[in-house]
Amino acid sequence: MSKRRGPIEEVKKNYVRMALESGNMAFVARKTGVSQSTLKAWVNLYRSEVEAEMEQEGVNPLSSSPSNNDLQKKYDQAMKLLGEKELEVAMLRDMLKKKFPNFPRE
Repeated sequence: MSKRRGPIEEVKKNYVRMALESGNMAFVARKTGVSQSTLKAWVNLYRSEVEAEMEQEGVNPLSSSPSNNDLQKKYDQAMKLLGEKELEVAMLRDMLKKKFPNFPRE
């Protein structure tokens, strides 16, 4: 099998990351429209690379039977990211209002 680099490889890695982060391969397969066997093959192929990227970012994969502590950490991390995104959106809206005062609001 040839190793190609490109957007398709990145999509596969994103699906693998989703499976590793959630700990639920069946759910990710259903939501992405990929068969479980295909997703499992991708996980086997890209697991070490994706886990290394996650480790660099400080994100831990969720096991198939996570503890309450693991789930709380994931929740806290998700809430932090959500807060950062909400702040970013608010800043962009403020910049837009300043630049275009007559721009229609939501």
